This record gives sequence, C-alpha cells and structure tokens, in this order.
Amino acid sequence: MSLISLILSTLAPITDPVKFRVYTGTSTTYVTFFEVIDLPKLHADDELKKTETTIQVDVWSEGNFIPLVKQVKQLMKDAGFSYSSGRDFYESDTKLYHYALTYKYPVSIS
Repeated sequence: MSLISLILSTLAPITDPVKFRVYTGTSTTYVTFFEVIDLPKLHADDELKKTETTIQVDVWSEGNFIPLVKQVKQLMKDAGFSYSSGRDFYESDTKLYHYALTYKYPVSIS
C-alpha cells in the first residue's frame, strides 16, 4: 500500500472531504495532505533499508476547526504516525482558518 493510500484510508472516517495536495470542491471545511520530505534513516550493506517521511495534514475551515483537528490527531496516532508539530493560521485571501499538522512515518524499503 502506498503512503498516499494509507493516509486516505486512515482519514476515511472524516465526513468532510479529504484530498491529496489540492481540494477544488465547494465545501468550506476540508482536509488536504502532502509529503514534505522523505529522508534516509537506515543503511545496511550499502543499501537503503528504511526512510522517514514527513507528512503535512492541513485542516481548512471557515468555522470551528478544533474538533476536526482532534479527530485527525487521533486517527493519525492510531495508524502509527508520529506527531511532530501543529501551526495555526488564518488565510486572509480565502477567509479560512488553517491548521497545519506535521507527522513522521517510518517506511521500510522492500
């Protein structure tokens, strides 16, 4: 299973739209996510064995986004993602509140 598929299935219980990178619909509450960076973490016998990927999950809403942020945090934790940080923004051009959460996820190379 790809990391994108894993995140989509992890966040599937969310009733608001969840999209990889960009949401183009009309809902004013939604979630997007993308890969920030993929770093090598373990080499053995001159081969890469494990990487650690940083993922950013963004919650967007024109209203109270705190329950949705809590839901995302719980779902990602339950799926084995390690929470790194969260940042609160207000996007004046779209008039949306924006909460960015970052996670780390170890990936073993086959």
